[in-house]
Amino acid sequence: MEYFIDSGDKLAIIEYPITQFFLLLVLMILIAIELILASIENIMFQTLTEEGKERYLEAKSKKFEWTWAKNLMAKLTKSRSIEREGEIVLDHNYDGIRELDNVLPPWWVYLFYATIVFAVVYLVRFHIIGEYDQKLEYEQEVAAAQLAIEEYKRTAKDLVDASTVEFLSDDSDLAAGEKIFQANCVACHMADGGGGIGPNLTDKYWILGGGIKNIFTTISEGGRDGKGMIAWKQTLKPVEMAQVASYVMTLGGTTPANPKEAEGEIWVDPNAPEETNGTESETEETAPEEMEQAVDSTNVAMN
Repeated sequence: MEYFIDSGDKLAIIEYPITQFFLLLVLMILIAIELILASIENIMFQTLTEEGKERYLEAKSKKFEWTWAKNLMAKLTKSRSIEREGEIVLDHNYDGIRELDNVLPPWWVYLFYATIVFAVVYLVRFHIIGEYDQKLEYEQEVAAAQLAIEEYKRTAKDLVDASTVEFLSDDSDLAAGEKIFQANCVACHMADGGGGIGPNLTDKYWILGGGIKNIFTTISEGGRDGKGMIAWKQTLKPVEMAQVASYVMTLGGTTPANPKEAEGEIWVDPNAPEETNGTESETEETAPEEMEQAVDSTNVAMN
């Protein structure tokens, strides 16, 4: 059932409770079948003669044996039964202890041959051809593991920290961040982010730096020593701090009802692409043309 039902990361019996009812139904059917078979067996047993009953009970009392398993074990070990040990006994006698001339178990012999083949392949591959060595193999495995770790950290939100946090643009994350903000931050920053006891979050001025990484760090570690916001890392999960930090960034540029005066300094993202001003370029490009026209006009006037 687990093989045929796609239930994601959860077990099918947990994701789909109807499957529990199905399993219970199957169990009840199996119990009913066993009861019916036992009743039929009892009825048929009563119809037998006394001699037949004895033969039936004798046959039923015999233990079941895995014949094929016993034959396979005999082939793999080639061991002799106690009754046949006299065929392989040696003349050596040590205080009544007799030595048997048993052959090596075939499974051990085959394993020994396999190690010889492995050694030959290993010798040719690493010492003759020189495809790669253990150091290179180790470095490749470490590099692959490092990529896997980075990918896991990137997708596992609960492992996010100030160095790996990124702006969460999904509506679900922003909605969760707004909910956290309304529950914990409005007392100091107001519902619209305009600021109260805490600073205004809608302008370009930041006391401890803007951007998702700085905001995340401020939420996690708290504000300035002795004053400012408390550290929320003991209360909020990393993913929750990333969500509320992303929501705070969406408040930038909005118009609060009663904005607080700016505090701190204007923060410019050092990783943001530089903006080019076309006016200056046009001035630099057109200046030589205007100068050339002025020179031509002067020459005409002089002539």
